[in-house]
Amino acid sequence: MIMVGAEPGEGRDMAVRPTRRTRAVRATRAVAAIGLLGGVTALPQPASAAAASAAGRPKTAFTIADPRITESSGLAASARHPGVVYTHNDSGGVPRVYALGPDGRVRAVLTLAGAGARDWEAMALGKDDQGRPAIYVADIGDNLGGAWPYVTIYRIPEPAQLRTQIIQATRFRIKYADGPRNAETMMINPRTNRVYIASKLFSGKLYEGPERLRTGGFNVMRKVGGAPAMATDGAFSPDGRTCVIRTYFGARMYTVDSGGRPGKSLGSVSIPFQGQGESITYTPDGRSFLAGSEGKNQPVFQVPVPDKANPSASPSGKAGDKGGSGDANADEGHKSPRDVRVGLMLALAIAGAVCYGLLRKHREGR
Repeated sequence: MIMVGAEPGEGRDMAVRPTRRTRAVRATRAVAAIGLLGGVTALPQPASAAAASAAGRPKTAFTIADPRITESSGLAASARHPGVVYTHNDSGGVPRVYALGPDGRVRAVLTLAGAGARDWEAMALGKDDQGRPAIYVADIGDNLGGAWPYVTIYRIPEPAQLRTQIIQATRFRIKYADGPRNAETMMINPRTNRVYIASKLFSGKLYEGPERLRTGGFNVMRKVGGAPAMATDGAFSPDGRTCVIRTYFGARMYTVDSGGRPGKSLGSVSIPFQGQGESITYTPDGRSFLAGSEGKNQPVFQVPVPDKANPSASPSGKAGDKGGSGDANADEGHKSPRDVRVGLMLALAIAGAVCYGLLRKHREGR
């Protein structure tokens, strides 16, 4: 079956690339099997707002209850429209961005004309070629670790007035200098407007895009450092002085060096456990993170930025604590052993599904 809206190189037989539902079923079965072996009978539920309402503790900012949003895989807080947060579904649907109000309700739906929705994994706010606010969406997922000859980033202008509308998208084709890979993290430095992508799985790497993306040919991402294992999203702070990369287990903050790249580690950040936590962004004031998860009726947590890294502080990592080095303790933000155990099970299940896909691809290529 050929996917509607697929780009050149994307219209492969669905038997080669398992559908999102198929992958979810495999992962669920794997989690269940591992859970039985490890004595875990159910996934823990996210912390309630009441339990997390103490000063300096995470709290529920809002809940995404709209039935059209079941796989929220990216978040970006608007500075142009106070209180508005953008999100999108993961894959298998119409290419749409949803503008959510402070209560989590959809204020507007932005449909991207000329775009495909193969495996959307991240989004960020940046600028267009004229310096105007723009929304970038990253179609960069590749669960077979090399099934797609290139991936894509789409850009639309951020509308001055929020209303449901169709907006023509600009397409940027992306390749990696060291070959295809799976990724779920895209960040844009607000000072330089440069794109960064962190690859997923256990040997994560950080890639830097060209100074300016071009619509013709390919934009080559080049490795500039490491990234936490199982990175699922990331974001630069609004002032561009820090950035954060999250995983299924927690998040890690970094300083940003004079060249605009993530630098030294500022340590881990505790995020309430989420069944499939795949999104994070800063609030416009830079004092909190918003962290979300795929699934129906999922809460978006507001997590305070550590004091040493808030906009009034001067961020600096400990001597010798290099950022972008694939820190082994990037998940230490989760203090609950049970949460860490379940997170590891989820990671192993996903890794198993990926390995199955790679083996199948190898066999079919014979």
